[in-house]
Amino acid sequence: MSEKLMSEMHGTTVLAVRKDGRVAMAGDGQVTMGDTIMKGNARKVRRIYSDRILVGFAGATADAFTLLERFEGNLNEYGGDITRAAVELAKEWRTDRMLRRLEALLLVSDMEHMYLVSGTGDVVEPEAGAIAIGSGGNFALAAALAYLDTDGLSSGLSAREIALRSLGIAGRICIYTNMDITVEELQ
Repeated sequence: MSEKLMSEMHGTTVLAVRKDGRVAMAGDGQVTMGDTIMKGNARKVRRIYSDRILVGFAGATADAFTLLERFEGNLNEYGGDITRAAVELAKEWRTDRMLRRLEALLLVSDMEHMYLVSGTGDVVEPEAGAIAIGSGGNFALAAALAYLDTDGLSSGLSAREIALRSLGIAGRICIYTNMDITVEELQ
């Protein structure tokens, strides 16, 4: 497979939303290489650590699973402390020669904290109740923030409903995002 084609891999939108004591993480199912849809029902959101933590990933699949395994190892080492596990993963990712080459992003969340973890050493906690990654991430995030910020109009929507609707909006705008949506929720 050519290096140019590998660099053109796209196709993920993952969004995490916190509202009213619940956290929902949603991801679409599309995997794209170049201008071809390779798969439409990939599962990019998972429950880990006895179903107490949600993880979503974007980027190269093998790279994402490598990072997910490292993150789980850190969670076990630090007794489920998601902040410490995320910071340690970011440090390892940035300093380890093999990990530095990985091309993926992770969203991780428990009931208290929500982080985007990147290979540049970033561990970003959102100001508002939502954060997103992937090709359609900005579309989904904008929609989620609008739902969270709308007085009265969306007050009846749960975190899960906001995540689903926001991914649906991203799927109608982003050609690398589809409507095969997986949602996991913590409450």
